[in-house]
Amino acid sequence: MYLSFFSLNEKPFAITPDPRYLYLSERHAEALAHLLYGVNEAGGFIQLTGEVGTGKTTVVRTLLSRVPHHADVAVILNPRVTPVEFLLTICEELGLGIAEADRDSVKGLVDALNRRLLATHADGRRVIVIVDEAQNLSAEVLEQVRLLTNLETPTQKLLQIILIGQPELRELLDRTELRQLAQRITGRYHLEPLSREETRGYVRHRLRVAGAAQEIFSDSALAEVHRLSSGIPRVINVTCDRALLGAYTQEMRKVTASLVRSAAGEVYGRRFLPSWMSWLVGALGLLGIGGVALLGWHLWQQQRLPFQGATGVAAASVRPAAATAAIPPGSTPAADPSAAAAGLPLAAPAAGLSTAVAALPAAAHAAASLNALLAANGADTTDAAAYRHLLSLWGAAMTEDKNPCGQALKAGLSCLEQRGAWAQVRALNRPAILTLTDEHGQRHRVVLSALDDRIATVNIGDHVERVPLDELSRDWFGEFTLVWKPKTGRTRQLSVGMRGDEVRWLRRSLNALQGAASDPEHADVFDEQLAIAVQNFQREHRLNVDGIAGVQTQVVLDTALAEPGSPVLLPNAARGG
Repeated sequence: MYLSFFSLNEKPFAITPDPRYLYLSERHAEALAHLLYGVNEAGGFIQLTGEVGTGKTTVVRTLLSRVPHHADVAVILNPRVTPVEFLLTICEELGLGIAEADRDSVKGLVDALNRRLLATHADGRRVIVIVDEAQNLSAEVLEQVRLLTNLETPTQKLLQIILIGQPELRELLDRTELRQLAQRITGRYHLEPLSREETRGYVRHRLRVAGAAQEIFSDSALAEVHRLSSGIPRVINVTCDRALLGAYTQEMRKVTASLVRSAAGEVYGRRFLPSWMSWLVGALGLLGIGGVALLGWHLWQQQRLPFQGATGVAAASVRPAAATAAIPPGSTPAADPSAAAAGLPLAAPAAGLSTAVAALPAAAHAAASLNALLAANGADTTDAAAYRHLLSLWGAAMTEDKNPCGQALKAGLSCLEQRGAWAQVRALNRPAILTLTDEHGQRHRVVLSALDDRIATVNIGDHVERVPLDELSRDWFGEFTLVWKPKTGRTRQLSVGMRGDEVRWLRRSLNALQGAASDPEHADVFDEQLAIAVQNFQREHRLNVDGIAGVQTQVVLDTALAEPGSPVLLPNAARGG
């Protein structure tokens, strides 16, 4: 909407972890260096932690783009699995053919993995396993992870494991029963939020990558971005995106501090005062307390000297205190001065809002209604309830609340956990579980079953609600999970040089979209011609154009050829590419 207005080539603040937008702050550069060290050095564990939204996944994506040619990488995005499923995922990521009899056997899977590791070592190659969201690993899986590092030669560990997670991962590994694993961690790094100067550099860097030829955010706006986001990149992205939209609706070529505060109000569902007003209200509150103390002292003096005109003294004392606490003309009184003194967000003046957020009272009511709906149906916003409904859309049933993705696998379905924006959800075009965070910080899982330009249809238990995207976006920060139905026995990233049934399916599917039915010779080989076809498909569907058919590309391709009756968010004909 605002791209042509600001002469941008693409949206600069999408929350999809695109390595092109990686801003190497001092912290991110150190984190990437730690991971590259782990890739190039043998053995043990590397641990990277950071708060939600600090850029861990973007760092990992950048690492994957810089992996040396002699390394094979297995990436595990869904760590909520059993030990057997964990091992099976590693084997599938590495392209190992596992006999049906060994797919449920820890020993069979470990033996197959060990054979691959020894063969890889003999060829001078290395194998790295990257586990994202590792704080969700169970104790049993962590013990299996530790045992994997026992696969070694007399001189070298055969497997390098990189654990990526939130701060809870550090607490998890500090447990006494996991001390053997913790002792094998050879590198630890915690990713902190950006500093004020780094926030400025981060915003300007993303704008330059998106094609900006001039400064769009004023200095005061950049200062507000840091103050209101606390330097967390994901919150910076959401706030800046809304601020650009607000500037566009007001036809302002420069984003101001007030626009940033309005944008942050949309993100957080409350209004913000300028920082100077918080200090002012806090100071007035302290002066008011001082006035009350002075009044108390005078009253105490009156009790000691009852015959010296107590009434006159009290009246004289009240007037200065009231005058001291009065708010200057034109200022907006704070609802709670004590909150201001504590540094909490305060209500901001209603004047100066952009056209995009001019209906804030209605929006606030809508946000309240969504939060009320989530609170009233908390029992239906659990993982189990959401997965139960999502699988039912595919005609599959859950027999128990544990391990829903494992149950989906038995039904021929596969889970895909993602972080992104609405554009990515539309591209994948499959019903998904959204993770919402309400005004109290509680997480809720709801099923997105339909989507158009303005309205999302979400299922919360027995409730089917049509919610404006702007309202839903206040509680959704990009985390979602979908299921899809792979057409081959295993799912893995496909690239030039690989061969097998998955490559044949890829070629046939791309040919089907072009109206070609025949297979060329060596249809199961991923050659340069197929890579070009993949790039064209990715470009058409606004995916990362790299010629590698990752799981995301495969899902979009499968959806483009959706079987009749399979669930989609909107008809393929209505997507417009």
